[in-house]
Amino acid sequence: MENNIDRVKYFKTIGICNNGFNGRGFANPYSVSVASNGNIYVVNRCDTTRRAAIRIGFFDLEEEYIGEFGSGGGSEDGQFMLPVAIAFDNQDRLHVTDEYLHRVSVFDLSGKFLFKWGDKGNGEGEFDGPSGIAFDSNDNAFVADQFNHRIQKYDSSGNFILQWGTQGDSIGEFNMPWGIGVDKEDNIYIADWRNDRVQKFDNNGNFIMMFGSENNRINPITRPSGVVVDNLGDVYISDWGNERVQIFDQEGDLVQILNGEATLSKWAKDFFDSNPDEWEHRVNSDLTPELPEHLNKSRYQISSQTEPYFWGPVGLHIDSKGYFYVVESNRHRVQIYETNP
Repeated sequence: MENNIDRVKYFKTIGICNNGFNGRGFANPYSVSVASNGNIYVVNRCDTTRRAAIRIGFFDLEEEYIGEFGSGGGSEDGQFMLPVAIAFDNQDRLHVTDEYLHRVSVFDLSGKFLFKWGDKGNGEGEFDGPSGIAFDSNDNAFVADQFNHRIQKYDSSGNFILQWGTQGDSIGEFNMPWGIGVDKEDNIYIADWRNDRVQKFDNNGNFIMMFGSENNRINPITRPSGVVVDNLGDVYISDWGNERVQIFDQEGDLVQILNGEATLSKWAKDFFDSNPDEWEHRVNSDLTPELPEHLNKSRYQISSQTEPYFWGPVGLHIDSKGYFYVVESNRHRVQIYETNP
C-alpha cells in the first residue's frame, strides 16, 4: 500500500443524536448529498419504532441548520418508509430511493415534492428494494435494484433506458447490489454487497474491472455499502463489514485506509454548553479505551467502543470542492475529509 498520508486528510465532523421528530441532529443517517449551493442534505432513516421521524435535514458546512422535509410511515407523495440513498441531478433535484415503497421520489432544493417513479416488480421500470442511486454527466440515473440483483438506467424524467445483471457471483452478476458511484468518464461502480466486491462498468453496463475479492486478500472488502470516485480517479469504498473506508487507485491498488478520526461537532458542543453535567460525564469517560483481548477481535468490537472510529459507515459523497463525506449510521454523524484537488 502506498504511504501517502496527505491523500485524504480529516477536516471535521457534523452530527449529534436526535431522538426527537425534528431539528438539527441525526437519527440513523444513511446517505448524504451536497447541492450546487453547498448545502448538505442527509437522510434520517430512523428505526422502525419511530417511522414518523424519518426526514431529510439540510444545513451548511459551518453547521447552520437550515431546514428539513419529508415524513415517515406513509406512502403518500413526499413520504418515506425505508429511504436508502439520495443524489442530486444536474438540475439540483434531489432523488430519494425507498426500498420499501420501491420507488424514487424527487424534490427541489427547498424540499417541495416534484414527482416520483417506480413500482414493485421485476420488469422494466420496476424495482424490488431500490438502494443506491447516482447520475452521470448527461443526467441519466443509475439505480441499484437490490433484490432483483441488477442495475437500471433511466433518463432525467424517470424513463427506463436499459438494465444489466442477474443474481450470481460471476463477472457482471450481483448479489444484493447497494451503493453506486460514477467517475468523470461516466463509468459506473457498483458496491456488490453480498459478493464483497465493487465492480466497474462502462455507461452501458459492460464490465471493466473489479475491486476487492481475489485482488485484495490482505485487506478484504466485506459488505461494501457505498462507493464514490474523486477527480483523480481514486475509488473510495465504505467497507461496512470492517467499519472502515478503503481507497484504491485507478489500477485497483490499495492506497489508504480510513478508520475514522471524529471530533465533536458544533452541535455537540452547544449541547454540552447547555448541559454541563453531561460534559462532566463525558470528560470522565474513556472514549478510546485499551480493550481486553476478548473485545479486540473484530473491527466491529473495536469501533463500537472507540468513539472517533467509524461505526456503521454507509453512504459516501464527494462534493464539487473535493470534500469527502462519510455517513455513520450508528453514531449519528458525518465525518468530512479533504481530498487532493
